[in-house]
Amino acid sequence: MSVTHAVATLGRGPGRARSLTEGEAEAAMEEVLSGDAAPEAVGALLMLLRMKGETAEEIAGFVRAARRSLDLAARGVALDWPCYAAGRTRGAPWFLAAAQRVAQQGTPVLLHGAGPQLPVIRAGLADLGVTEARDAGHALDVLERDGIAFVALSAVSPALLRLLELRAVFGLRSCINTVLRMLNPFGAAAQVQGVFHPSYRALQADAAALLGQPGLVCLKGGGGEFERHPGKPATLFGLRRGVRFETVLQPAIGDTRRLTEAEGTLSAPCAFGRATINATVGAAALAFDHLVPA
Repeated sequence: MSVTHAVATLGRGPGRARSLTEGEAEAAMEEVLSGDAAPEAVGALLMLLRMKGETAEEIAGFVRAARRSLDLAARGVALDWPCYAAGRTRGAPWFLAAAQRVAQQGTPVLLHGAGPQLPVIRAGLADLGVTEARDAGHALDVLERDGIAFVALSAVSPALLRLLELRAVFGLRSCINTVLRMLNPFGAAAQVQGVFHPSYRALQADAAALLGQPGLVCLKGGGGEFERHPGKPATLFGLRRGVRFETVLQPAIGDTRRLTEAEGTLSAPCAFGRATINATVGAAALAFDHLVPA
């Protein structure tokens, strides 16, 4: 299905419009990423989906096309950790220290991201001594050496970055934010995903199931990143061996202050920062602990 036909399918009048099938969404995104679609049609597609609300099938189709456009070999990545939140409500990126802790415990972690918080993420990576890779191949080399690496979306897919940056044109987010969280460019068996709006937890878990993802944990995290507040209950959605689950983690500590109020640095956190890191590590483990041989 072309982008033009997808727009017509989504934009017909009441009683005639319908959602795209997974295959239709995949074909439309393939045309978008090839550069053959008119920019007006791309904008119409993304905004019609926003107004309607994306389905799991539409997201899964978009992700399949996005992955195929990357043409990256799966090698060495155990846990995929996307960082695409706008982060206006967050403080220090404690989730980066949590990702490093997971890697230090023996699970290779690939971080990837883009967006307005990228300078903050880069500063956090520098504080922790985590290397930012210059491209996808370098990311795998760094991962093999260090067990953890970060690669910016601009170094992996300029085409997807251009779609993400349309937010500045629309004044609104689009489903590309969700697609990038689910991108998993190197095909890791386990993923963690943060969301800002709770309803996206179930959407992303359903889409991941359609994509055959073995392990996944989604939570509403600090600023939309995968970061668990240690003093509040956390509802987690995800997949274990490809089967949907939902669970609630109870507070680990009695401190309910905002994450923005935590002091210290990622390499030298305060007690509340350490609790946030530990809580996030524990939540992330639900994505991959069942995949590790006993």
